[in-house]
Amino acid sequence: MHRRFDLHRPSNSPSAQRGAAAVEFALILPLLLGLLIGGIDLSLALYDKTVITNASREGARAGIVARNPPLSDAQIRNVVNLYAQTALVSLGTNPAPPTVLIQKGSLSGDPTLQVTVRYTFQGIGLGSLFAILGQPWVLQSSTVMVYE
Repeated sequence: MHRRFDLHRPSNSPSAQRGAAAVEFALILPLLLGLLIGGIDLSLALYDKTVITNASREGARAGIVARNPPLSDAQIRNVVNLYAQTALVSLGTNPAPPTVLIQKGSLSGDPTLQVTVRYTFQGIGLGSLFAILGQPWVLQSSTVMVYE
């Protein structure tokens, strides 16, 4: 008597189930890794955004304090870069330092100082992907303060 094998019916053997689990894992692993790396990159970008926000505040505060003579633009940039240099997360790469733009109002007219900090985020996944696509991930923060 011949045993008839049904090729359309899945086997219930443990080895077949282990093989199916391995295939399912291989299909879902890239999605899980993408979510993990994306979450890490987003967290690092938010942290770096906070750092450049605080760096712009430090620079603006240093520039508005009543001094004789007042700080020069180079000294304000130095304050911002010193703050950012120690706090920005770069993950082993050598990123360019943040760009610092300073706009001073006159003391008689518009008595404000604006410090804008721009930083190109690199990250480990999304930041690098954006840079490859020609759209780098640029973080920017601006602080305006009135002279004392």
